[in-house]
Amino acid sequence: MNTQKKILIVDDESINLDFFDVMLSKLGFSVEKAVDGIEALEKVKRFLPDLILLDNIMPRMSGWEFTKKMKNDEKFKDIPIVMFSALDDVKDKVEGFELGVDDYITKPFNFSEVLARIRAVLRNRELYAQIIARESRLSLAEELSTDMKHNLLDFVKSLDELDAAIASKGPDEKAGSQNDSRFLSEVSQKSKKVRKQVAELDARIEKTIAEWENLKKNEIGLPLLENQIRKNMIQE
Repeated sequence: MNTQKKILIVDDESINLDFFDVMLSKLGFSVEKAVDGIEALEKVKRFLPDLILLDNIMPRMSGWEFTKKMKNDEKFKDIPIVMFSALDDVKDKVEGFELGVDDYITKPFNFSEVLARIRAVLRNRELYAQIIARESRLSLAEELSTDMKHNLLDFVKSLDELDAAIASKGPDEKAGSQNDSRFLSEVSQKSKKVRKQVAELDARIEKTIAEWENLKKNEIGLPLLENQIRKNMIQE
């Protein structure tokens, strides 16, 4: 994983800000600091962090209030948040996760644990982004297959019209000249060959669509996957 990630630390205690600034900077992270939620909102716009370390209990704007604003903003709602709190109640953790935080660490904390959780959250987000990109590509491929299916039907219809036009010519017209007769025969043979190729392509498309449908039945949706990750974090 690329360690050149940007982390915004939000805490009203300067000792925590300085500690994380030094430790994370030494590990290759780019660090920005804010003393409360209001300052953090401005820093987010300029700094565009990859992750936010957020204290819950702060003056002017609490961590929960800050999280609500972030998750309601389309530009920043996907930035992962790791929340610190002196509150160790399960209800507080659940509320934090329901608001959209990615992890919840109770004070006093161990830096090694914090670092491990930071890296885990960043890995999860990278995986999440890859899954979204994969689903987007699959969706485009599925749309393309559906469009090809419809185009094949139109193409077959055109072949039907061509064959009907050839068949409609009377014996006198077909015998009009040897060249014309040979030409019509060649067109008819080409039409049969094309029909066979179209049928093979259509069968492959049908098989692909059927496989996608089976995958959809068994796959875990992104919202369900994210909720399961949050549940596992609450239980830790």
